[in-house]
Amino acid sequence: MTTLASRPSATAPTAGPHRPVAETGAHKAARYVFAGVRIGIGWTFLWAFLDKLFGLGISTPDKNAWINGGHPTAGFLGKSATGPFTDLWHNAAGTWWADWLFMAGLLGIGLALILGIGMRIAAVAGTVLYVLMWSVVLHPATNPFLDDHLIQAGVLVGLALISAGDTLGFGAWWSRTSLVQRLPWLK
Repeated sequence: MTTLASRPSATAPTAGPHRPVAETGAHKAARYVFAGVRIGIGWTFLWAFLDKLFGLGISTPDKNAWINGGHPTAGFLGKSATGPFTDLWHNAAGTWWADWLFMAGLLGIGLALILGIGMRIAAVAGTVLYVLMWSVVLHPATNPFLDDHLIQAGVLVGLALISAGDTLGFGAWWSRTSLVQRLPWLK
């Protein structure tokens, strides 16, 4: 299996086994495809945040908007929960702490993915959120254990591993900031 080649840079080594490899057309295309996937997944998080905050009428009616006193977690956790964790999720549905954590996660993950910064944190937080959402609907309707939440969690991890925020995003710039240089886990 081949991996995406590093783009040559002025600071890259010029000799030895870790020499920069010239980027092929396929590698460049792959970078843009994965950047598009990153932005698309980011938009799904950000859209869910906006819809639940303002009740834009797609999934959340205006009367259930968070700004109108609605509870963003009440519908999914309160009505969709099945399986071994049903009681846990029903008890968490609509609580202040679940609403705040969920909305902060949607906003933070969505913005990080769209901007291409903080990809590691976004991948970890998004994976945790996806796995929690997967646990709400156990057992998935069409498979004994696998559904799109787990697939998307894996995609998030992959996007962070290949630095997908560097293409069509601010990831490369973010990585060069003094903050990220001191704390590389923020990359």
